[in-house]
Amino acid sequence: MAHPLPRPGTARAVLGPVAVVLLIGTVFVSVYLAAFHAPRPHELRVGTTEVGTHQAQLREGLARAVPGGFTLETYPDESAARRAVQDRSIYAAYLGKGNLLYASANGAGVTATVTTAFGGVARAEHQHLSVEDVAPSAAEDTRGLSAFYAAFGLVLAGYLFGMTTYQLAPRLTFRWRMGSLALFGVIGGIMVALIGGSVGFGALPGASLPLALVVALMGAAVGGTTMVLLRLFGSAGVSLASILLLILGNASSGGVLPAAYLPSWLHPLSEVLPVGVGVRAMQGLSGFQNDGLTRALVILPLWVLGAAAVLYLKDVFRREGPGAEQNTAEPQYAAALPVEEAGTRAEPTWQAGARTEPTWQAGTGVEPTWQAGPGGLSGLGGGGFDEGAQQRATWFG
Repeated sequence: MAHPLPRPGTARAVLGPVAVVLLIGTVFVSVYLAAFHAPRPHELRVGTTEVGTHQAQLREGLARAVPGGFTLETYPDESAARRAVQDRSIYAAYLGKGNLLYASANGAGVTATVTTAFGGVARAEHQHLSVEDVAPSAAEDTRGLSAFYAAFGLVLAGYLFGMTTYQLAPRLTFRWRMGSLALFGVIGGIMVALIGGSVGFGALPGASLPLALVVALMGAAVGGTTMVLLRLFGSAGVSLASILLLILGNASSGGVLPAAYLPSWLHPLSEVLPVGVGVRAMQGLSGFQNDGLTRALVILPLWVLGAAAVLYLKDVFRREGPGAEQNTAEPQYAAALPVEEAGTRAEPTWQAGARTEPTWQAGTGVEPTWQAGPGGLSGLGGGGFDEGAQQRATWFG
């Protein structure tokens, strides 16, 4: 059923936009303040080569520094602990006697957390904390935030693509729309790899081809998901996409701080939303021996394929399947023939309030006589023009 547009000056027209944007703004402020107003780790993975009494003292020292903040894993030797830090299985490793392995590529926040906590442990052992950076950040990425900002830029572009594809090309076929989505992802991935990689700023030093692939899949996943929400929920889908992908997605991405710093209700999103999966893989390519790459190459294509399947069912299968004529959103025009009595030249008759103009039957040379129908002017068999259907067709093809 078509809903009439609000007339200028009505309460709906005045208050509707205010309510929508304030809702989105409130969600943004609430989510980001909840996540980052006082970040602290929750079971951040760290390791040690110490055993027995020394390990028990280490656990107690970490619990005093940040209660519930760390999960301690044991490694047989320094080499195993070093590899674990380098591939981000853990965020730091304490070797005893004040020696700590860490990775500055995790960002300044993680570095401050582990050096402060293990510094207290070393002082309790009457040792001076000696640190070694085994996975340094890129020389052009001193705070470890480049992956987050690069991902945010393409996620925003994917969100905008998902909206504008239906605005600029409402009647584009499914095949060409999917081709457009793929083209956007490929070009976006190459662009980010060139700008952020060694050719550009050098802030994303990983291999260019895998980096471009991950970014392309992430952008396509965001664009496709936005398209799905728009097709399923109409204009409300734009707001839903901004909340899910831009606000929750970026806040839980782990680009500013690892997921272990997030509140418990936000933490699971970092494992499934395209932004978090993509950012982790980008960071892994840049400094952590491809950590997260395999996961990204599994999850991100699932998002893209899932979006394509929903759009196919919505835009193709529903139109071509049984009852398509009744379900189609295309505007329906009257297809009736005029009624004319022999030897007369009748003028068209009008229904009060009708908005349409009379049309002419090709090849007759006479003016038709029309019978008024419930939707405006109609001919034999009724019909008429469905304004609500035309409006829907303009927006959604």
